[in-house]
Amino acid sequence: MKIALIRERKMPADRRVAISPADAAELNRSFENLEVVVESSEDRIFTDEDYARRGVEVIEDASDCDVLMGVKEVPVDALIPDKTYFFFSHTHKEQEYNRKLLQALVSKGIRMIDYECLEWPTGGRVIGFGRWAGVVGVYNGFLTWGKKFGEYTLKPAYECANFEDLIRQLRGIDIPNIRIALTGTGRVAGGALEVLNALGIDRVDPTTYLTEEFNRAVFTCLDNEEIFRRKDSDEPWDREHFYANHSHYECAFEPYTHHTDLLINGMYWEDDMPALFTKEETAHDDFSIQVIADITCDVEGSVPITLRATSTEDPVVAWDPITQREILPYSPQCIDVMAVTNLPTELPADASRDFSEVLSKEIVPLLVNGDPDGILRGATLCENGELTEKYSYLQDFVDGK
Repeated sequence: MKIALIRERKMPADRRVAISPADAAELNRSFENLEVVVESSEDRIFTDEDYARRGVEVIEDASDCDVLMGVKEVPVDALIPDKTYFFFSHTHKEQEYNRKLLQALVSKGIRMIDYECLEWPTGGRVIGFGRWAGVVGVYNGFLTWGKKFGEYTLKPAYECANFEDLIRQLRGIDIPNIRIALTGTGRVAGGALEVLNALGIDRVDPTTYLTEEFNRAVFTCLDNEEIFRRKDSDEPWDREHFYANHSHYECAFEPYTHHTDLLINGMYWEDDMPALFTKEETAHDDFSIQVIADITCDVEGSVPITLRATSTEDPVVAWDPITQREILPYSPQCIDVMAVTNLPTELPADASRDFSEVLSKEIVPLLVNGDPDGILRGATLCENGELTEKYSYLQDFVDGK
């Protein structure tokens, strides 16, 4: 089997990689019947020379390889028929902007294994960049606060050499006496929590957060149990019931909008779930949130004033509560929302090493030795010119209906 790490062709090119030089070399040493090669690229965080020094062959054309691994979506005209591809396709939720991509994957007979759909037999995603989205998201939240109020200056996260440098930058500022609410409990929230703990900011429970006064910065962590409540029942919180019956729940986040200065949103959200607040509520006198780091970044979703996804170069969209419209960022009267959609690219080396470690240890062996638990099968969107049974619900989407 010949695996190629392909160059990123979606522009602007992502600097992350699926397999690091060290892991590519280790895979070549570990499996006699496997060869990992690297398609030449000038964009990735690890250079061609980094791979070559490890004895990994650098190639110009991956058409003779069996498995092609990237990070972002592969442009339709660059897809090689009848190959196995791994990347984040952003198609399994019927994302309209990638309809043509999924159509091409099917028509070209490609076996498409989507990283986002790789799950353990007991549940939970195998691999992802969520931790680093959380790390960079918190940093960018503090950066946005500093720009808004002029209290300190931070360099952009993408100018930090690594995680240690990022934490060093944050420790070099005086954290203002603010209340921070962190939503979510997954990998994204875990990365965010890692940074808040590294800064030594005190964590308080939700009740204390809402009822006591503080003369220092504090934060609280909110799971869905604190954010949503049953509409017509006093039944105890049931996680499984919530995920199966979103329509039975209403948002209970309103008290936190009166006591929060910086909201870090790392929660999982779907279209049938209520938003954390409404646009109209932002105009209330007791709405205290001034900066939002919307790591989840569902446009007009859990944070309804996330009006669009933003870029690393232009990271903030600002909402005027009074006029109920977008205005220039960092204005005194606005709520600034950091909504960068691709946060892990700002720490590409660290993010890539973590991702590569899991891919090399947990996924590549399944390709070589077999997939007894069906992990790969469960993430295979299509193969041999057809959608797989698990993803047959996408047929109307593929057909253009």
